[in-house]
Amino acid sequence: MTAGRRTAGIAALGFAPLILTVVVAGPAAAHGSMADPVSRVAACFAEGPESPTSAACEAAVEAGGPQAFYDWNEVNIPQAAGEHRRVIPDGKLCSAGRDKYKGLDLARADWPAGAMTPGKHTFRYKATAPHKGTFELYLTKEGYDPAKPLKWSDLESEPFAKATDPSLEDGSYVIEGTVPKRSGRHLVYAIWQRSDSPEAFYSCSDVTFGGGSATASKDAPSAPDEQQIEAGSEKSTVDHGGHGGDGHGESPRAHASHGDAGHGEAGRGQGSAGANAPAPDGRAKKADLAQTGGDESAAPLALGGAAVVAAGAGVLLATARRRAARSRR
Repeated sequence: MTAGRRTAGIAALGFAPLILTVVVAGPAAAHGSMADPVSRVAACFAEGPESPTSAACEAAVEAGGPQAFYDWNEVNIPQAAGEHRRVIPDGKLCSAGRDKYKGLDLARADWPAGAMTPGKHTFRYKATAPHKGTFELYLTKEGYDPAKPLKWSDLESEPFAKATDPSLEDGSYVIEGTVPKRSGRHLVYAIWQRSDSPEAFYSCSDVTFGGGSATASKDAPSAPDEQQIEAGSEKSTVDHGGHGGDGHGESPRAHASHGDAGHGEAGRGQGSAGANAPAPDGRAKKADLAQTGGDESAAPLALGGAAVVAAGAGVLLATARRRAARSRR
């Protein structure tokens, strides 16, 4: 091999890791929870993980600890791949089978509940890191007993509302649906299955319909506002740049994947590619993120970085050829 070829080969090899670094930058991570009707985990976070005001949230914090509620937007299974009924056991639907969120599975009839009426309704799902995927909303059957552990058989077999890549408004996905007739206390179970990843998110929202003994006026829950989300982010172990943190006391940036024991068998040792840090106020950066699944800054940076690398490699290769030509004269 000539000196020129050796130089060119070294230059190419030297740039290969840099090129790979740019290319493997994965898709954005996803996080969120139902905001209307507000989910249990989001409602308890809004009340305050350290000092919740409702008896149900107080019991949930006592069961699982406050960290689960600072991480309100990460009730997930990284490798669900649509197999929700198989990977989540009865009685653990609200926690997605994760021990970290076991407080959400408490069977009690006093969870803060919002009023719900049959007919057309606009549902909103707060997305602190948006991504492409499909939402399915299920309602409990007539005769549902909130004092018993929630089972899959308590839900209707088909979702009453479903949306793929819905529009994103003010940081929330908007899902239109027609609510079936019910009376008394019920529950809306939401599944967000990403289309670019096997990861799925889950939430339980307690609601009451007029005509039953339960009322929502005295214990109506509230979704966390932007100020609460921003204030609580410092104590969150959820890393939007790689889904880090498992609620075991590590730094919010200590992890690079979802491979923690808290995810249950389905998610153990599994990673989730991508990076998409949320806007400082917890809102989605742009509505088009819901369609592209990317960070508004990621693509330009990746393309720009690739261009710089390519240009640099071209300069070195050209220089190597000139030196080789001179050496042959």
